[in-house]
Parts: sequence; structure tokens; C-alpha cells
Amino acid sequence: MGPEGKKPGNVRREAAGVGHNSPDDGYLDGQLLIAMPVMGDPRFERSVIYMCAHSSEGAMGIIVNRPAGSIDFPELLVQLDIINEADQIKLPENAESMKVLKGGPVDTGRGFVLHSSDFYIENATLRIDDGICLTATVDILKAIAKGSGPKHAILALGYAGWAPGQLENEIQGNGWLHCDADQDLIFGGDVEEKYARALRKIGIDPGMLSNDAGHA
Repeated sequence: MGPEGKKPGNVRREAAGVGHNSPDDGYLDGQLLIAMPVMGDPRFERSVIYMCAHSSEGAMGIIVNRPAGSIDFPELLVQLDIINEADQIKLPENAESMKVLKGGPVDTGRGFVLHSSDFYIENATLRIDDGICLTATVDILKAIAKGSGPKHAILALGYAGWAPGQLENEIQGNGWLHCDADQDLIFGGDVEEKYARALRKIGIDPGMLSNDAGHA
């Protein structure tokens, strides 16, 4: 079980080839996936994943509720030579507070920015849903550092990817629930609370779930 590792270049091509689907056609791009406790894969335990692409060719998403640990966004900008160390104190507020998350187990050395649709780079930004876009180039990090980036954004290191038919099988096996995307769940600062909030959004009391929950 678990995501497939795909060549980095395929992410953009696959995502761009999908277009926006609705849950009615069986595809979940633009939706949130919520891990069930019975899943049994520690890489995705208590995960909330925003689905960026889903088609007959597979699926790709970003985990939105797993902090990347000790690294913060200003430090990352210094490491990438986007700003000098001395300039960290001059960053705009939304750059200082921007969340750095573990987006998934594939391509963990690469950054993916999920952001509001008020920012767009031609041939680099993928519009996923009405209000959500994905950009994976260093240009968006430069824009955020200058204060000219999107109003809302998170930076994810890595992504989750599934081979053709794999996600569908996992959903049928009771591994995942899904619900409509919620910008507050994607961009909200309360990262640790997102899993419980996502469950409540679909009417499930987090306290009623356990690893022995069985089939819903």
C-alpha cells in the first residue's frame, strides 16, 4: 500500500492533463482526502491530503496537516539563496509566518506551493479548483519573499502519488474518506487540529474513531 514514486517531471504533465473533475465522475481532484484509522500505513496516519490531480493515469496530492519539523520558511529562503541571512528580519508578515509542511513521501527534496488563485505564473501555475492553485517553481518563493506573492499559501516538501487505480482500491478498502475542499483547512495555521476538524466537517466525531473501527 502507499504512494508510488513517480518521476518529478510527470507530476506537472499528469496534473495538467487532468482538468477539474467532480466527485460524481469518480475523480477527486480539488477534494480533501482524510485518512481512516484502519489504514495501517504510518506515512499517512491522521493525514488530510488536498488532491491536486486524479485521473485514470493516477493521482497526486499534498498532505496539509504535517509540519516539516524544525525548518521554517525564512531559513529555507536563506538556504535557497533567495534572501541573505540578514534580510530575514525584513520579510513581509505572510512570508515570516508561512507554514512549511511534509507534503508526502515522494520527491521530498522538492517544494510545492499550494496557494490562493490571486497569484499565477504562466506555464508554471496549475489551477486546480476555483480558489486553489499549485506552483512548484522557485519564482513563487521569490515573490512571497518580496511581498508580491499570493495572499494565502503553504509550502510542502514532497507529495503523495498513486499509480493508476491504486487510490480507488484504497478508498474501497476503507482507507480514505473524502470531502469538499475547505480553504481554511488547507491554509489554516492550526495544523495539528486539521485532522479532527476535517472529520467533523463530514459529520464524524474524532473521539468515536479508533484503530479497531472496522468498516464504515
